[in-house]
Amino acid sequence: MFDAFLLGAISMASFAACAFFLRFWKEAGDFVFLAFAVFFFIEGVNRFAMVLVARPNEGSPWVYVARLIGLVFILAAILRKNYGTKRGGV
Repeated sequence: MFDAFLLGAISMASFAACAFFLRFWKEAGDFVFLAFAVFFFIEGVNRFAMVLVARPNEGSPWVYVARLIGLVFILAAILRKNYGTKRGGV
């Protein structure tokens, strides 16, 4: 019961972080903020799905696959920002 409460709290916090990063992305237009929003959304869905499972297992490979997908979005956004095409540059 307490595990479900904590997973729900983490899920809610992840969705709140997603909302903040979406707002930052709308204001700044930086894709790094969008990548963080996607990561926190995936993490929130992941934690919420763990609440629905009878025995949540943090060591399940599916948990790590979901996190890996979110982290790949962040890595791609960072690489795009650092090595992408320069606008109006020399």
